[in-house]
Amino acid sequence: MIKLLVADSHPIIRKGLELLFVTSPQIQVVGGVENGEAIFDFLKEHRVDIILSEIDLPKLNGITALRRLKREYPEVKTIMFSSQPEEIYAINTIKAGAEGYLNKTANIITLKEAIIKVYEGGTYLSNDIAQQMTMGRRVTRSGSVYKKLSTREIEVLKLLSSGRKNKEVANELNINEKTVSTYKARLMKKLNVNNIVDLISRAKLLEL
Repeated sequence: MIKLLVADSHPIIRKGLELLFVTSPQIQVVGGVENGEAIFDFLKEHRVDIILSEIDLPKLNGITALRRLKREYPEVKTIMFSSQPEEIYAINTIKAGAEGYLNKTANIITLKEAIIKVYEGGTYLSNDIAQQMTMGRRVTRSGSVYKKLSTREIEVLKLLSSGRKNKEVANELNINEKTVSTYKARLMKKLNVNNIVDLISRAKLLEL
């Protein structure tokens, strides 16, 4: 039986997934947590095979939690389960250590297939993204812009666009404020903007 932990800030998502697998002979939802910090509290007390995690988590975002998971619980596998644009986040979350990326528009069959594939040691990506990785390119306009950014830069951009201040970003990523300022400067240069307001606006526009 695959033991699955759901990390999502929306109670209806956590409960819905629990009910979805309640009769499954292969997958058991052993718990649900609403923020990134709670993932680690749960893992201290329970065995988990796979974490199905949103990127936008309170307290500790999904990508930062993923990095910590790879250090502290390398045996636990993670599938990012998000409504964020796949062409922007899928490859970068895989680079950060995720074993899969699944958009929340996926159907039940695809969700089950992804969980089983990852549990058996594979990596799950949609066919489109897998082909792009194989070809070494991205075809969308937004993806081509984000290709300029490192995984850490995308992580910083995501936090800034969600309203975090420099100090909050530094605390969440366990880096100093000067480093955050450096990342902001790089982001503004790469995305061709001159101030933080335009930087955030550009990030939100690209995600649309």
